[in-house]
Amino acid sequence: MTLTCYIIDDEPLALGLLESYVAKTPFLELTGKFSSALSALEFIRETPPDVIFLDIQMAELNGMEFARIIPENKTRIIFTTAFEHYALESYKVNALEYLLKPFSYSDFLMAANKSLQWHQLNDKALNDKNNISSDCIYVKSEYRLVQILLSKILYIEGFKDYLKIYLDDETQPIVSHITMKAMEEMLPNQLFMRIHRSFIVKKNKIKVVENNRIVFGKTYIPVSDSYKETFQEFLEKRTLV
Repeated sequence: MTLTCYIIDDEPLALGLLESYVAKTPFLELTGKFSSALSALEFIRETPPDVIFLDIQMAELNGMEFARIIPENKTRIIFTTAFEHYALESYKVNALEYLLKPFSYSDFLMAANKSLQWHQLNDKALNDKNNISSDCIYVKSEYRLVQILLSKILYIEGFKDYLKIYLDDETQPIVSHITMKAMEEMLPNQLFMRIHRSFIVKKNKIKVVENNRIVFGKTYIPVSDSYKETFQEFLEKRTLV
């Protein structure tokens, strides 16, 4: 598997070093080299790469701001910066890795390999989605890719920039910085349904419906007006009268 990549850094020496690291990494193909995030914006919507090695402290548009506004797609971010205090914030923009300058080629290679593994697992998950026998997905949680069995999922609750996945026999949900839209696209629609802007439920886990709310133990999940018709059709096809 070959990953296309961009390198973005406003320091010529850092840009040159990154280019040399990419050149000697067999599975990386450099498709964009930029000295500012603004110049990269013109190209990323047309030719989004698989991974971006991205500096943070840059003029006009910094790396964090850039990571938040790029189109939502398969592109993963690996930050390359001299500033340690951005590490926590990088988690919020779904960065795969955070490399502190100066870093060696071995550090770079470890981060690149993490991106390769992410894309391999993501491709597997997408291929599995098209296979009815698919039994799991992979999500990023706390800097790791976690396998989740579809059979274990009860429901998924979305927030502004992350979601919680609630599982059978688990007291705590799995938290992942992924959008509801991306999760909905990953899940097979023969098994799951969106019933609210903030909720996706597993169809065969719906045991009790009360006052247009799905009941999971002590949790009541509302069915919003925009999804009510689809939900009623689902129930009517399975209701004996």
